[in-house]
Amino acid sequence: MQQFSGFLTDRGSKYAVSGGPVRTRADVKAFLKQLTRDKRYAKATHNTWAAVLPEGGGVKGDDGEAGAGMVILRKLEREGLEGHVIVVTRWFGGTKLGGDRFRRVQDAVDYYLHHADLTQGP
Repeated sequence: MQQFSGFLTDRGSKYAVSGGPVRTRADVKAFLKQLTRDKRYAKATHNTWAAVLPEGGGVKGDDGEAGAGMVILRKLEREGLEGHVIVVTRWFGGTKLGGDRFRRVQDAVDYYLHHADLTQGP
């Protein structure tokens, strides 16, 4: 699991991005379980995620941030990144971001794509 935090804030909301190799929905579920073992992530407002599975196509989860999983999934599809889950975590800072929340999700995914070691296999 690769994790990056402290690189993005907006109007009090703080973001982190995590990811790692997956092959199945069960792998995604196990990844999310491992992530939320850390109480900071378990208490986050949202842990939105997406992955393009080698034999299952695109899967996503919004965790209350409607539409955010699809934003991540589209980025993964555009990059051609298969077999890797990306989770964008948000701790709400008290001010609603409106449509900017999708830009922040994109920013977090871009950060991950530029800083993570994407050669790691499952």
